[in-house]
Amino acid sequence: MEIKEIELTDVLPAVFKGEPARPSDVWLTNLTLRKGERYIISAESGTGKSSLCAYIFGARRDYIGTIRFSGEDVRSYPIKKWQGIRRTGIAYLPQDLGLFPELTAWENITLKNSITRHFSNEQIMALLARLGIQSRTDFPVGKMSIGQQQRVAIVRTLCQPFDFIFLDEPVSHLDEENNRIVASIVEEEAGRQGAAIIATSVGNHLLLSDAKTLHL
Repeated sequence: MEIKEIELTDVLPAVFKGEPARPSDVWLTNLTLRKGERYIISAESGTGKSSLCAYIFGARRDYIGTIRFSGEDVRSYPIKKWQGIRRTGIAYLPQDLGLFPELTAWENITLKNSITRHFSNEQIMALLARLGIQSRTDFPVGKMSIGQQQRVAIVRTLCQPFDFIFLDEPVSHLDEENNRIVASIVEEEAGRQGAAIIATSVGNHLLLSDAKTLHL
């Protein structure tokens, strides 16, 4: 299933229902995210940015309002359809990264890539080299710094086809130079697939070019 647009209509985390409304470009609005475009979702802590990503990924349903993929209400999707969407429609990097700490960087990445066969081993090594962590491939990620773990998780997230990629605070522990490298890699892969990029931030924005900023 190709996802050409994601529409949010009057969406709000259920826990916020009844609270005084605050200005937002996302909550309780009509918002359409379109394939091929780039977005930064700028938020303060506690305003629901990780919840938003989880709702769109189908990992949580505790919201009011409607989320549609290309006009279809996602609440009607059976688990099998969600499985297909997560394989080929939406790539997602959660804030907690979801890495297996006892596995090496290489094992974490290739565990996914062995299923998708999206990159060759040489392509994965080239990405790790650009990110400056090629020497850490055989190192357990649980013993890496958070910044190194973020770079491993970004490569793993890219190991699939996608129409939309959601990155929840992907560069929160990276300096500006590594931020630019990550942004370049993500933009190259999204551009190759004609995909949209949505990156959240509470301060250190992913340095995307020509991105629209939405305030949560």
